[in-house]
Amino acid sequence: MPNARTMVVTGASSGIGRALAFEAAHDGFAVVAVARRTELLAEIALHIRAGGGACAVVPTDVRAGDAPGRIVDTALQAFGRIDVVVNNAGGGAYGALLEQSDAALEAQWQLHVAAPLRIARAALPHLEKSRGQLIFVGSGIARVPVPQYGGYALAKAAIRTAAIQLRRELRDAGVSVAYVDPGLVATEFHEAAGVERDPRVKAASPERVAHSILRGIKRRRPTINAQWWQSAGTVLGEFAGTLADRTVSTFTPKPASVIPTVAPEGREVEGQANQTTSFEEALEPVARRMERVKLSATFVREALVPGVTLELNELAMRWAGMPNKNERAAMHEVLDALAASGYLEPMGDETWKVVRAAD
Repeated sequence: MPNARTMVVTGASSGIGRALAFEAAHDGFAVVAVARRTELLAEIALHIRAGGGACAVVPTDVRAGDAPGRIVDTALQAFGRIDVVVNNAGGGAYGALLEQSDAALEAQWQLHVAAPLRIARAALPHLEKSRGQLIFVGSGIARVPVPQYGGYALAKAAIRTAAIQLRRELRDAGVSVAYVDPGLVATEFHEAAGVERDPRVKAASPERVAHSILRGIKRRRPTINAQWWQSAGTVLGEFAGTLADRTVSTFTPKPASVIPTVAPEGREVEGQANQTTSFEEALEPVARRMERVKLSATFVREALVPGVTLELNELAMRWAGMPNKNERAAMHEVLDALAASGYLEPMGDETWKVVRAAD
């Protein structure tokens, strides 16, 4: 479908992103689905094409240096234009703010602020041609920070401010910018962050939120409150200031009692049995190997940011620059050891999801 109105959706493999990809395709958009999980992207593309729609996929981590270029090039090669970019990819990281490492805070900043801005910068010339739209998916936590969400609250507040700033800067260029407050949504967000979803607040379905986002896009709204009653609550909480502190604190998330993981042989097990394994104990089988290649436990510890996906090549390059076969193999052994102890969940293709921070 060359020259069809084209929407880029990051974080498209699940939750809001997946639902929005389907909703947009049904509405006639050609979709560029961006996410880390290749298999899930393939399923999305197959589903959209089977329904008569058009979909191209970009399997990548949005934080990768080449991600913006790949996203823009894929959209132009497949459909010839870019009309809407929805920066939706994200993930929380449980923990007290001052107990999170510099690496953990940087990971949140890169995912929720730096990466969306890099993608927006790369897409801007094409959005100016189409008089298109930039969409940034935020969180109520941007207005009313909740304890134990660490760097996530800071990053979401920053991208909310960035959306407002870009809305004003790009107005004369004909590019509209919208900030989305999705409210509490029934996705894998909380599970990935290792926390329990608060049962006192009703969670909307991803499909309902996606429908609200698409409606806001079609109306070129500057602010999209997917669940107006929850957004109204955050406005009141922000206005109340210190008077809201005690109430907000009651919504402090609790660590999940059981974190699901996957055993090396592929059997699903309950992570609770592995929670007794300390970080040092997990690395004990590979300690000598780490010493020989000079891989520090500190580097590994700081990489364990719950919800983040670790890719072998990217992590090895971050550590060693240009890793040789021995260094790469050592890193693989370390990641396998952490997976066996419940810190990581294997996802295939030399990729692991962090489900537990180092103790």
